[in-house]
Amino acid sequence: MEIILKEDIIGLGYKNDIVNVKSGYGRNYLIPQGKGVIASPMAKKILAENLKQQAHKLAALKAEAEKKAAAIKDVTLTISAKVSATGQLYGSVGANQIAEELQKLGNEIDRKIITMKEAKTVGDFVALVHFHKEVVVEVPVKVVAENAPVEEKKEEAPVAEAAPVAEEAEVEAPAAE
Repeated sequence: MEIILKEDIIGLGYKNDIVNVKSGYGRNYLIPQGKGVIASPMAKKILAENLKQQAHKLAALKAEAEKKAAAIKDVTLTISAKVSATGQLYGSVGANQIAEELQKLGNEIDRKIITMKEAKTVGDFVALVHFHKEVVVEVPVKVVAENAPVEEKKEEAPVAEAAPVAEEAEVEAPAAE
């Protein structure tokens, strides 16, 4: 079933896009909620005419989205979370935490335009911020343990132990020749 979207739906499409969806999703959710209309030939003609008339407004929206994107382009977020002994997070880090961290930096961004696979372990992740259908910004996110200094000491110890083993191997190799 072809549907013309009346608003942005992350994961499906943007306003005025024509998308193919399953009939039940279109009939039972998109159309009754006012988020889309059936893409009949007449509706497509009306859409094309409206887009032609609103071209300058759409250009202004895109310019505004690019300005917002430029503000967070070089931002790297570090989020601390409670972590178990195995490195597993208690809960997860998702769009809500990303939006809160960006707000602390002075950028008002709605959590609904942020997509990210939820982080359930410590490590590096990438969050996508969809300002406009043509303007998407990747924000690097580093999830660290709240007791990070203790974790870093534990990580340094195996590295220090690995170095002497490598030196012993080098010492043995010339002796064998």
